[in-house]
Amino acid sequence: MRQTRTRFFLVIAALFALSSCRSAGEFGSEPENLAASARLTFKSMMSDNQYPGLVDLATRAKAIIIVPDLIRAALFFGGRGGDGIMLVRGADGTWSNPAFYTLAGASWGLQGGIQSSELVITVMTEKGLNAIMNREVTLGGDAGLAIGELGKGVNAATGLGAKADMYAFARSQGLFVGVSLDGSVIHPRQTWNQQLYGQGATPKSILIDRTSASNSPAVKELVAAMP
Repeated sequence: MRQTRTRFFLVIAALFALSSCRSAGEFGSEPENLAASARLTFKSMMSDNQYPGLVDLATRAKAIIIVPDLIRAALFFGGRGGDGIMLVRGADGTWSNPAFYTLAGASWGLQGGIQSSELVITVMTEKGLNAIMNREVTLGGDAGLAIGELGKGVNAATGLGAKADMYAFARSQGLFVGVSLDGSVIHPRQTWNQQLYGQGATPKSILIDRTSASNSPAVKELVAAMP
């Protein structure tokens, strides 16, 4: 049992090490580089005609989560992990600055391989937004919180319908087929929020109250790219 637990934590540690290695960029800090990567991922997927439902949902979403590099790896035991950002649309239609989050999960069973995915989650309801704001959320595990996973070529009006609290779009490369987010936990990355916005910054002060601000060019470019 101890060996099993050790394997699991090694997988998770490796995932975040891989993700961190890919976050290097032209900006001076990891949060800024992540914001820049999130902008590129979002713009690329919004213009990709293989995801016809994304544009429709993104223009109506109450919030958007972007994980530019979600790594999944497994050898019987598996894990997925990656850093991401969330922006919230205000009542006036303007977008907040991004708050930083981590998405992580584990899986068991006969499996093997590695996969890298770009992930965009559109949060469509107040219930979905409040769930993320008020606590750590377990996708597929929180009662009453519905998440639809839409693949290539799937329109938002088909398949799971238009009543889910969130929709997830993933563009993947690797040995796994498809992406399942069941069991993944979304929780704030407070150190990065405070690194970019200052001590005392929280997701609420960034996303809802908008009292935490940043002059980072990467943040401004990301906000300007939102629909």
